[in-house]
Amino acid sequence: MATRYWIVSLPVQSSASSLWSRLQESISKNSFDTPLYRFNTPDLRVGTLDSLLALSDDLAKSNAFIEGVSHKIRRQIEDLERASGVEGGALTVDGVPVDSYLTRFVWDESKYPTMSPLREIVDTIHVQVAKIEDDMKVRAAEYNNIRGQLNAINRKQSGSLAVRDLSNLVKPEDIITSEHLVTLLAVVPKYSQKDWLSSYETLTTYVVPRSTKKLHEDNEYALYTVTLFVRVADNFKTSARERGFQIREFEYSPEAQESWKLELEKLLQDQENIRSSLLQWCYASYGEVFSSWMHFCAVRVFAESILRYGLPPLFLAAVLAPSAKGEKKVRSILEELCGNVNSTFWKSEDEVGLAGLGGEAEAYPYVSFTINIV
Repeated sequence: MATRYWIVSLPVQSSASSLWSRLQESISKNSFDTPLYRFNTPDLRVGTLDSLLALSDDLAKSNAFIEGVSHKIRRQIEDLERASGVEGGALTVDGVPVDSYLTRFVWDESKYPTMSPLREIVDTIHVQVAKIEDDMKVRAAEYNNIRGQLNAINRKQSGSLAVRDLSNLVKPEDIITSEHLVTLLAVVPKYSQKDWLSSYETLTTYVVPRSTKKLHEDNEYALYTVTLFVRVADNFKTSARERGFQIREFEYSPEAQESWKLELEKLLQDQENIRSSLLQWCYASYGEVFSSWMHFCAVRVFAESILRYGLPPLFLAAVLAPSAKGEKKVRSILEELCGNVNSTFWKSEDEVGLAGLGGEAEAYPYVSFTINIV
């Protein structure tokens, strides 16, 4: 599927069908690898010249907004699919692939009555797309919030022993707590483990001999238990700190452990439910935005063609997807088919286009703007 298309219109001299035949023939002969399709624009309400000029000033800006929302939703879909590790299906619009919808576009009269003023149609499309963007912000924020909570938990679980949560590393049998005895958890630098093993019993009095036990080790530290009398715990902590050993404050609570596990399971389930719901919403909303975008493009090509070629509206609209190396050739073909339009007017000496209608960066002797699907 091509990701970059041109929507163009050419002035009709005699009949649209003969111009279409000439265009097909020229593309086939000179740029046979360029896909070419008719772009069906309905007979829209022209309005006044002033209203067309005013509308033209806003068309490029509105197009950039709608295209931007389309790309945001597509990126959100890609992020959600990547997070789930499942490759998603192709995006569709009204049940057909995106490229098929564009190249076989049909105006939806029930949604956008052709007798409505052009400004009204454009404003309706803008409001619809803006509402979808706002909805996406709210939904994405909810999803990102729960992801943030899980990431915070993961950071606690995956940090070094000096800072991480120790709950899932300590078992009930590792801890002794009584009226007179207490078990402390010492975080010992990896390179100091021999020092710990040889000195922990002498850091203060009343340390239970051979009571230390290694529970875990990471790239920087090892986690040891040590059991001693409650009344010397503060002295032990001070002496340990002076020797470069960190005593982590920890109180084992089976209830807290169980509560934490249940909370984590709920967060994971909530994340999956929200992710799935957001993904389905994005699929549907992408189709809505893309459909609105193509209707907007039909209004745009109609309005710019009237301003360029005059009344009555006699023009041929088409969609092309030339390769990068074939673009210059296709431009030449389109220019040649413009007939009596003085194409040299639209070029400067170095072939850099003038500012075109609707705010295009480049100008040609025919209406042309680019659609970037991705």
